[in-house]
Amino acid sequence: MNPEKPEARTPEDVLDNSLVDVSILDDDADFRQYVEDLLRDEGLYNVRSFALPQELFEAAEARIPDIVLIDMKMGEFQGGEVIDQLLVRWPNLCVIVITGFPSLEDMRATFKKKVFDYLSKPFSLADLRAALANAIETFGLGRTQLDRLRERLGQRIKLLRTERGWSLKDLASITKLSVSQISSIERGAHLPSVESMLAICRAFDKKPSELFASIEF
Repeated sequence: MNPEKPEARTPEDVLDNSLVDVSILDDDADFRQYVEDLLRDEGLYNVRSFALPQELFEAAEARIPDIVLIDMKMGEFQGGEVIDQLLVRWPNLCVIVITGFPSLEDMRATFKKKVFDYLSKPFSLADLRAALANAIETFGLGRTQLDRLRERLGQRIKLLRTERGWSLKDLASITKLSVSQISSIERGAHLPSVESMLAICRAFDKKPSELFASIEF
C-alpha cells in the first residue's frame, strides 16, 4: 500500500479571506513547521507550506498567495530558478527569500530577480514580523477589494480636485455635498452613494465609468 502524498497544511476551503495568505517553500519539514507555528500564533495569516516547487505552483494556480517565503537551497531545486518561474507566472508576487547560506553574492543575485526581501537563517520572530509588515504595507495586503476601491477612488477624486485648484469647500459647493462627506470620501473612509458619485462626476465632467477606469477598477 502506497502512503498518501502529503498536502499543504491549510486546504483552500478553510482559508480566511480576511487574512494575508503566506506560502512557505522549503524542503526542511522542521523549519516549515517552525515558521507555520510562528505565523499562525500571530493570527494575521493564512499559512500554506510546501516541500516541492510543483506543489507551490499547483496551489498558486488555484489561489495566488500574497507572500511567498522561499528557501534558496532545496536539494536538487535551486531557489533562484524557482523564483524566476514564479515571477514569470505572477510578476507582481511578493517574494521573500530565506536561506541558511547567506553571502553578498547571493544577495546581489537574488535582488536582481526583483524579490522583495532577504532573511538569513536563523532569523528571529522580530525579523520575520518586520519583513512581513513591510511587505504588507508596501503591497497593500490584508485589505479587501472594497478597501482598495475606497482608497483608490478617494485618491483619484482628491487628485482631480487639486488639479483644478479647488478646496474641499469648493467641491462641496459644486456637488451640493457637505465638506465632511467629501473629506471622508477622499480619505477612503467611505464610498460615495450613487447620487454623490454622480454629483462628483458631473463636477469633473466625467462619466462614472471613466473615473473607475482611471483607478483600474
